[in-house]
Amino acid sequence: MPMMSLICPECGAETKLSLVLDEYEGPRRCWKCHEYFTIKIKDSELVSCEKLSEEDYEKQKEIEDLKNKFRR
Repeated sequence: MPMMSLICPECGAETKLSLVLDEYEGPRRCWKCHEYFTIKIKDSELVSCEKLSEEDYEKQKEIEDLKNKFRR
């Protein structure tokens, strides 16, 4: 399973991600500073990382959870 590093643009904390797929788009939260972001990964490379409000993060997380529920 491929691994990649994600650096928080707010505080610089590094997070290791295990990638099941080489593409992903969705919400993330920094483990250290707790800022909210939406990230886009394509071909196992980080394409974008944009800051989110807590409300937008919760909306995106809810959508992601529903998608995962229907994939099963």
